[in-house]
This record gives sequence, structure tokens and C-alpha cells, in this order.
Amino acid sequence: MSPHISAESVRARLSARRTDTRGRIEALERDFDAIVEANALVAVDDEHDPDGSSTAFERAHVASLLEQAREQLLGLDQALERLEQGDYGQCEVCGEAIPVERLEVRPAARTCVRCATAGPRPGRRR
Repeated sequence: MSPHISAESVRARLSARRTDTRGRIEALERDFDAIVEANALVAVDDEHDPDGSSTAFERAHVASLLEQAREQLLGLDQALERLEQGDYGQCEVCGEAIPVERLEVRPAARTCVRCATAGPRPGRRR
């Protein structure tokens, strides 16, 4: 980890982002459940109902946002693990230090900018 960042400040930033992300997941889960419940009360035929396609889109959109939030939470948890192991702030591809500015914007970053733009990112599905 860079000597310019204290482990305590990183832990606080990651924990705050984790709390925010957990709150977003809970809200999205409520939204998704409400969509499913509302559709269960009405016999919705997505293909023939004029509102069916928008309902299906809304459900898919919320499901996608929920998946992204869960992936972000996983990334934050992994960053906290790297912090505890002493590997936080080190690029997983080239081994160089990740610039402080990048970590301030993306505290769960696993790669430096050069490696992130060079190709597929570790842990990312393609």
C-alpha cells in the first residue's frame, strides 16, 4: 500500500462504500419484490398486454442493477481482504502500486490504469 494512504482511512472509505452499497441492494431487492408482487396480483401476459413489455423491462432493469450492486459489494469485500493481507493498492497484473488518485475514485480497484486499459480485467466476466 502507498505510504501516502493510511490503512485506517482506506478501511473507513471501503466500509462507507460497503454500507452505501448494502443499502442500495436492500432498496433494489424491495423494488424487485414489489414488481414481482404487483405482477402476481394481475394475470399479466407480457406478450399481449400493452403494459407487459414495460413491466418485463422494468423487472429486468432492476435485476441488472441488483446484480451490479452485488458485484460491487463483492469487490469492496475483496478490497477489505487485500487491505488486511497487505496487498491493497498493488496492481494484480503488473505488481506496481496503483496511484492514490485512482484508489480515491475507485477504492476497490485491483489494477493500475495502464493494466486496466490494456485488456480483460481480472475477476471480470466476458
